[in-house]
Amino acid sequence: MTDVVVNGLIEGGKASGGPPFGPALGPLGVNTGNIVNEINEKTKAFEGIKIPVKVTVNKETKEYRIEVGSPTTSALILKELGIQKGAKSKEEVAGNITIDQVKKIAESKEASLYGNSMKSRVKQVLGTCKSMNITCEGISAKDIISKLESGEIKL
Repeated sequence: MTDVVVNGLIEGGKASGGPPFGPALGPLGVNTGNIVNEINEKTKAFEGIKIPVKVTVNKETKEYRIEVGSPTTSALILKELGIQKGAKSKEEVAGNITIDQVKKIAESKEASLYGNSMKSRVKQVLGTCKSMNITCEGISAKDIISKLESGEIKL
């Protein structure tokens, strides 16, 4: 088989015939418009978030397969909070997230996060919050992780 793989990072629901897919798919003789429409349909739930997409085209049969990746944890946190970016300095707090929002993100990323329990996946999301200087329930993400470890907070 002679498969060609085209990878791209696009905003959910906003793929177009331009880069990265149009110029790469056009020479392969496939209907770029149909592929772009299918990508937009598959990614519309991630509107406002950049998401990795992989299109695999068989050069001989012109059949294609679209794989939509998972958005980054930080992108999901930003969307959940309705902000554009994390803190610029250690003194600045970019936002405050609830434990329920953290659980929601951990559930949506279940397939791509390490760990076999909700607790471990929540801790990973909180680790990302910590690096972005986002508090959880009004206190530092590091302190929330400690409270999860000690059993003071139950999921």
